[in-house]
Amino acid sequence: MGMWTFLQGLLLIANAFAILNKDRFLYPKGWNFSHVGGAHGANTMKGQIIGLIYAAQYMRLPLTLLNGITILVKFVSF
Repeated sequence: MGMWTFLQGLLLIANAFAILNKDRFLYPKGWNFSHVGGAHGANTMKGQIIGLIYAAQYMRLPLTLLNGITILVKFVSF
C-alpha cells in the first residue's frame, strides 16, 4: 500500500463523516455535544469522535476541492 492509496482512504473516511446527517443519525443515537456533557466529556473517546465528525462537516468545501484534485489526478495517471 502506497502513501497515495493511504491518503485516498483518509479522504474517503472524511467524506463519510461529512455526509452524516445530524438529525437523522447523530441525535437519535446520542452523538451530539449536549449529550457528551461539559468540558470533561470532550476529552473522552466519544467526545473526540463527535468533534471529528463535526469538524468534517464544517470542512465540506475543502473536501470538495480535495475530491476534485483526486479525480483529476486519477484521470491523468490512468
